[in-house]
Amino acid sequence: MKASAKARRLQRHYKRGKKTGALNLVSLMDIFTILVFFLMVNSSSDVQVLNPKAGIKLPESSANQAPKDVLALTVLDDDILVNGRPVMKRAVLQAFDGDVEPSLKAELDYQAGRANTPAPEAGRPITILADRELPYELLKKIMSTCVDAGYASISLAVSQTVQQGA
Repeated sequence: MKASAKARRLQRHYKRGKKTGALNLVSLMDIFTILVFFLMVNSSSDVQVLNPKAGIKLPESSANQAPKDVLALTVLDDDILVNGRPVMKRAVLQAFDGDVEPSLKAELDYQAGRANTPAPEAGRPITILADRELPYELLKKIMSTCVDAGYASISLAVSQTVQQGA
């Protein structure tokens, strides 16, 4: 026998109420993936390890202050790098006659423009990694260019010596 329209409607209504809710795993996986990437990106910025390139012998120091996460300028035998990116040849800077080298200043200005924070009153911080045998004239040109680009808080990377107990 055929059920009436009201009976069919009531039957559908009761079936709908007995269904259990399903969990959408795709959305949950998306949320956890985003959370994992967020934590990976933010946890890697806590420590900065300055790895001098091969051939650079840093000066030794007994300083205990840890390096901060700042822009790194590396002077190699052939190249000058800013944050690991080659900017110019060392020979070109040595042959330059003035104090402020334009291509190095342009790169430092670009790096300053990428920073999200305004420049501190004492100037933006920068760390110079260079061999201890670097000629003073070359270091002076690099530091003058840094100061002209707004990087007045200059640090020189050193190798920490282990002190013997008394």
